Amino acid sequence: MAVSGVSTILQALRVGRIGAGYVLAMGTSGAFIAICVTAIAEGGPAMLATLVVVSSFFQFVLSTRLSLLRRILTPAVAGTVIMLIPVTVMPIIFGFLKDVPVGVSELASPLSALATVLVIASIALKAKGVLRLWAPVIGVFTGSAVAGLFGLYDVERVATASWIGLPSGAWPGLDLSFGPVFWSLLPAFVFVTLVGAIETIGDSIAIQRVSWRRPRAVDFRAVQGTVAADGMGNLLSGLMGTVPNTTYSTSVAVAELTGVGARRVGIALGAVFVVLAFFPKALAVILAIPGPVAAAYIGVLLAMLFIVGMKVAIQDGIDYRKGLVVGVAFWVGVGFQNGWIFPEHVSEFAGGLLENGMTAGGLVAILMTLFMELTESRRSRIVMELDLSALPKIKTFLGEFASRNGWDAAMANRLVGAAEETLLTLLRHEEGKEPRGRRLLLTAHKESGQAVLEFIAAAGEENLQDRIALLGEQADAASGEWEVSLRLLRHLACSVRHQQYHDTDIVTVHVEAPEPIHYRQAS
Repeated sequence: MAVSGVSTILQALRVGRIGAGYVLAMGTSGAFIAICVTAIAEGGPAMLATLVVVSSFFQFVLSTRLSLLRRILTPAVAGTVIMLIPVTVMPIIFGFLKDVPVGVSELASPLSALATVLVIASIALKAKGVLRLWAPVIGVFTGSAVAGLFGLYDVERVATASWIGLPSGAWPGLDLSFGPVFWSLLPAFVFVTLVGAIETIGDSIAIQRVSWRRPRAVDFRAVQGTVAADGMGNLLSGLMGTVPNTTYSTSVAVAELTGVGARRVGIALGAVFVVLAFFPKALAVILAIPGPVAAAYIGVLLAMLFIVGMKVAIQDGIDYRKGLVVGVAFWVGVGFQNGWIFPEHVSEFAGGLLENGMTAGGLVAILMTLFMELTESRRSRIVMELDLSALPKIKTFLGEFASRNGWDAAMANRLVGAAEETLLTLLRHEEGKEPRGRRLLLTAHKESGQAVLEFIAAAGEENLQDRIALLGEQADAASGEWEVSLRLLRHLACSVRHQQYHDTDIVTVHVEAPEPIHYRQAS
C-alpha cells in the first residue's frame, strides 16, 4: 500500500521525466503473481526482490527509447490490450458474486450487487456537478448497506483490526549471487514486464483521452513518464521486498465516469494509500466490502474501460489492416483466456503464460503489426540540418520520390509544399533556443495510394496536431505567420500526426494525389 501510494503520487506530480502528470492509481500487478510465486519457491524472498529490481531497469530503458517502438506499439495495439483487460479480469470479478458465507440468504448477493449497479448507473446517467463525482462511493455504500442487512458485511474483521500497525517481518535483502535460478527466471520477468509496460502505455494514452474537455493529441512525453514511474514503482517494490506494481486501468474508467482528471486528485489518492498502509482498521473497512458489491462496482468500471479501449484503437482512423489486427488479436485473446484454443498445449508453454488473454492477444497484435512493418516497401530517406537551407535538398528528394512512384508534377509540387510548411512549423518551435546543430531525418514511402512523409527532428513545446485543430479560433497577431503555414499544411495534407517525445519530434504527414483536371472539348 505504501509503495502504491508513493507511485501514485509520483504519477500525478510528474517529477522531471518521471510520472504521467495524470491521475493513474498504482497497485499490485496481477500479471506478476504466478512468476513471483515461482521466484519465492525456487530462490526465496531475496531472489524475488533481486529479480523485481533488475526487471524494473528494463522499463527505464523502454521509457527513454519509446520513440523507436512507435511503429510497433501503435494505438491499435494499445487499444486491443485495453479491451482485453476486462476480458481477462471479468471471470475473476464474476467469481466474487459467489463470495457469500454459508448460511447467508441466497438473495444477499444478487440484491446487494443490483443495488450497487443501479445507484452508480442512475447517478452517473442523470446527475450533474458534485453528485456525479460521488457516484462510485454512493453506489458501494448503498450496496454494502443492503449486504449488511443480510449479515454479509464482515463487521468482525473491522472490529478485530488494530488502529495503528507496521509491516510485519524483516527486509529479505537482495540475492546478488546471480546463480542459475536468477538467469532462468530473468527472461520471464522481463517478458511480463514488457506486457505490463504495454498495458501502461495503453493506460497513459487512454487517461489523456478522458482527462481533457477538448480532445487533444496524445503527448508521448507523458507516456514516457508513465512508463518511467511504473519502473520506479517496481524498483521501490523490489527494494521493499514486495511484488511489482503497475498502473490500474480502472483509473481511466473512474475519470470517465466522474469527469474528474485533476492531478491533485491523484496526489490525494496516493496520500490516502500511504496512510491506509499504517492504519489497519481503516483498511479493514475497505477490505470488508462484500464480494458481490465489489464485483458490481468493478464490473461497471471494466465495462467503461472496454469502450475506452475501442476509442484508443480507432483514434488514428482504422482501415482493413488495422481492423484485422484488432479483430484477430482480440478474439485470440478471448480464446486463450477461456481455454478454447489448444488448452492442453498452452498450459505447458512458458508456465502457462499464454493462458492470460491480455498477454496472448497483446503478443498477437504486436506480431501482426511487426509483420506489416517488416513487409512494407523500403522507405526513402534523407538526413540534413534542421534549417531553412535544407529546402532545395528536400525538393530534389521529393521530386525523385514522386517520379519513382509514378506521380506527376502536380503531386510532386504538393509534396514539396507540405514538406516546406512542416519544416517551417518545426523551425518555429526552435525560435529562441540556442542553435545546437539539430538534424532532420525525412523519410517517404507510399501507402494505400498516398504518400507518407515522416519528419524526425528536435523536440518542440507545442503540438502541431492540436494547433491545426484550433485554427478556427481567433489567433493572436504574433502567431499570424505560423498560422498561415499551418493552414497551408492542413490544405495540402489529408492528415497530420504529431508525436512528441523527450528530445524528439515526429511529424507524420499523409498526402493524397490531387484530382486530375478534365477539360470539356468545345463543340
